[in-house]
Amino acid sequence: MKVWPFVLLVVPMLVIPMLDAGAQPAPASAKTLRNMFTTEWDYDMQQRPEEASELGDRRWNDRWMDKSLEAYARRNQHNRDVLAQLEKIDRSSLSKPDQLNYDLFRKRYADRVEQYSFHWFLMDFNQREGPQTLDSLSDSLRFETLKDYEDWLTRVRTFPAYLEQVTALLRQGMREGMVHPRVIMERIPAQIDHQIVTDPAESGFNKPFRHFPKEISSADQQRLQAQARQAVEQQIVPGFRKFKQFFVSEYLPACYGQVGAWQLPHGEALYAYFVRRYTTTQETPEEVHQIGLKEVARINREMDSIMQQTGFKGTRAEFFNFLRTDAQFFYKTPDDLLQAYKAVAKTIDPNLVKVFRTLPREPYGVEPIPAAFAPDTTAAYYRSGAADGSRAGTYFVNLYKPDARPKWEMMALSLHESVPGHHLQIARAHELGEMPLFRRFGEYTVYVEGWGLYAESLGDDMGLYSDPYSKFGQLSYEMWRAVRLVVDTGIHVKHWTREQAINYFMENCPKHVLDVTNEIDRYIAWPGQALAYKTGELKIKELRAQARQQLGEKFDLKEFHDIVLGSGPVPLDILERNVNDWIATQLSQHSLGGTNKVPAEGSHP
Repeated sequence: MKVWPFVLLVVPMLVIPMLDAGAQPAPASAKTLRNMFTTEWDYDMQQRPEEASELGDRRWNDRWMDKSLEAYARRNQHNRDVLAQLEKIDRSSLSKPDQLNYDLFRKRYADRVEQYSFHWFLMDFNQREGPQTLDSLSDSLRFETLKDYEDWLTRVRTFPAYLEQVTALLRQGMREGMVHPRVIMERIPAQIDHQIVTDPAESGFNKPFRHFPKEISSADQQRLQAQARQAVEQQIVPGFRKFKQFFVSEYLPACYGQVGAWQLPHGEALYAYFVRRYTTTQETPEEVHQIGLKEVARINREMDSIMQQTGFKGTRAEFFNFLRTDAQFFYKTPDDLLQAYKAVAKTIDPNLVKVFRTLPREPYGVEPIPAAFAPDTTAAYYRSGAADGSRAGTYFVNLYKPDARPKWEMMALSLHESVPGHHLQIARAHELGEMPLFRRFGEYTVYVEGWGLYAESLGDDMGLYSDPYSKFGQLSYEMWRAVRLVVDTGIHVKHWTREQAINYFMENCPKHVLDVTNEIDRYIAWPGQALAYKTGELKIKELRAQARQQLGEKFDLKEFHDIVLGSGPVPLDILERNVNDWIATQLSQHSLGGTNKVPAEGSHP
């Protein structure tokens, strides 16, 4: 199976600095800490085998995550034990880099323990991710050896047991009142139906057995294909039939009729935790809401200015309708839309050198979102490459209903999801050499998504918003993330209805109603996550403006980007400290006396 037919980005290899041979031996505390990093990474991969598989670690390719209640309790106790071990390490004896590693490692486990206390794992299943989407895991895997196929076959055969564990979790959620709103979970029966196939060969779980490398003998191919079809027919289809019966007859009736985390047990505390977790700040939901209102007002003023540049005569609402419906803004077929996305990506790539000095060597491709769940998901998303380099990064684009995918949004969307957004940032983090694995492959949503939104604005620096409509598209995407601050807090704290949130979104952003509805349903299912984007982008822009102001003509945008990306994903306070340290170093290296002339925004050496 040819998984990566479209490779876009080929850049020079990073030069990873070697450790100083004359450096002093690390103290015992540092060795203990680093051993913990290695041991706990392996434990995490063992406990999360699907994640390990996606990263290219094949050691647990024959199993699913243990989702029993006992396993969650056991992992929580393990996390507490890790925190206790960390307390025994003398942090003051560590080097500055290891102190940062210590702090981030401790935060990682403290967050896990706090989240467990709310039993959110009972709701770790929604219209975007769950057992009904797990057949797509095979798209992330290598199928090169006989063992690769045998491992996947084992996963297929054991999937009914996994479904039983998920069912038990959902039943416990019903008992505790930890369930999602009915309106979003009503999407799931149709998704389950995609798994209840009449022809086993058409199952997504059978997909790896449709093609084999030449190294697999003909006899083994025939055997595996027969066993896979049998497993789908005897395990997958009956398993999903049973799961759907439970879901429709028991779980859906137990779901909430209203939306918002406020109705969950300890919902107010849970949402406040998610705000802290996803923003890495101490902002309250009300403070986030007010920031959102201010940003919506500011962007509205900019949108009005761009609308005038287009020469459109009419109201803003009429302009939005024009953008949503006029045939000139849409491709007619899914294939035309896919080819256009690939062309946009090719347009971006050669312009990266204008604003970046260091680029990752990992390539990326553009692929369609799987048709089975494209109707229920957003316009695009990114999947990172495998840790071992065996799989490129992937920019997935939604081809469902091309008449809902306007041309004017494609540049901003591509900048966010591919380069210089998620692919560039995540691939760079993968290549950070001596950094512990939990940092290279970890994630702070506010950093990762904040960078993605900031990357959209770099279209100005690279000269990629070539007409008022594409620029309006960029503002629309920025507005989209500002609206999130308002509607997410509105839904989960202020008791906004789903319809109220959709209407507010539609009033302030020209996105198609299909996308808006999917977005709102995503916020309902995933409290607080949507707050990360604007929060992180605002901080990066604030730090950039601060650096420009203090460094004047010595400000180098490429170097600023190196500093922002050079430590991998970090909380915003650490990012701010990194930038401030860099500014101080620059000031000490240059005699800037007199008046610093600040260059115009967008210009740089």
